[in-house]
Amino acid sequence: MTDPLQDPRFFADPYPTYARLRDAAPVRKVPTGSGGRYSYLVTGYAEAREAFTDPRLSKNTARFFADRPSQRDLHPAVSQNMLATDPPEHARLRSLVTKAFTTGAVARLRPYIAALVDELLDAWPDHGPVDLVETLAVPLPVTVICEMLGVPESDRGLVRTWSSDLFAAGSPARIDAASHAIAHYMTDLVAATRKSPGESLLDDLIAARDGQDGQDRLTEEELVSLAVLLLVAGHETTTNFIGNAALALLQHPEYLDRLRSAPHLLENALDELLRFDSPVGIATFRYTTEPLTLGGTEIPAGAPVLIAPGAANRDPHRFPAPDQLDLSRAANGHLAFGHGIHRCLGAPLARAEAELALRCLITRFPDARLAVPAEKLTWRHTRLMRGLTSLPLVV
Repeated sequence: MTDPLQDPRFFADPYPTYARLRDAAPVRKVPTGSGGRYSYLVTGYAEAREAFTDPRLSKNTARFFADRPSQRDLHPAVSQNMLATDPPEHARLRSLVTKAFTTGAVARLRPYIAALVDELLDAWPDHGPVDLVETLAVPLPVTVICEMLGVPESDRGLVRTWSSDLFAAGSPARIDAASHAIAHYMTDLVAATRKSPGESLLDDLIAARDGQDGQDRLTEEELVSLAVLLLVAGHETTTNFIGNAALALLQHPEYLDRLRSAPHLLENALDELLRFDSPVGIATFRYTTEPLTLGGTEIPAGAPVLIAPGAANRDPHRFPAPDQLDLSRAANGHLAFGHGIHRCLGAPLARAEAELALRCLITRFPDARLAVPAEKLTWRHTRLMRGLTSLPLVV
């Protein structure tokens, strides 16, 4: 069996592959990459929820690869960030940034986000084609997180390029090079911010490094890696979310009409849009610290485990008729943002950005439609993320 997650057909539409694997077993051993490597892929909903919270599944990649030679050259700021830690280190790092992404903090950002959406859509043409991904789904979350971290406007194009390269499936050299580029950039930005401090989220992290004593103090390496993680994770998921949700609505005009006449319904529709086409296909790396049984499958110690929210969200045992978009569905149990202690801390910000972007899109451009047939759309070649490379519209 070849790696099912590297097939070009998987990138275009992963759901038939997920369904086939899940029907065979909700947890199963699959080849990943080359050289005889394998992982245990979790595609069932109940099994994914259990795996997200099982303490026997570690995210400490440094420990996993300590005695495993690797040909990769990922910068430690990327390979050993907060997502690659276990308690208590994870709780300590997460506590330093949680306050910036609370519901209250995001509510204070909403006027800024709404104004930015208007500004981006003001640049759309009155007629003709426009790429929603390039002109809205990318620049909106990139601008917001860069503003929060104090990244100069002139550097944001580079940040977006490096971030996209980090998820280039099948291009390890490109991924490794991007990891060094973005880590070196953030190291320089930390130094510049120290010299000319302001009121950004990066200033707060620097204060946790330089100005505090006690258990919450950051090392310099942790400071850079946390800043890199926020910069990348702060927009990648949201970019995919906006593009995927817009496409889903454009393909279901009855829902588009309903939301256009009652935009306030959009907030409750976000969960079903997230479930239907999750912006995260497969969660970041985990491995077993001891033998365990999950979904009836025995997994030995030291085995890589891949949890697939994209598959779990289409599990018919949890969501009836899962391949149908149903905005009346109670989909708030979806796993698009993960589950447990590693649940995406930026979820409130992602929801706000997507809600405001979609609300403005459907009210300002009621006649927007796809400029090409849906089967001609292209998708990013990454198994981690599920997102469009472009979404051309006629407005």
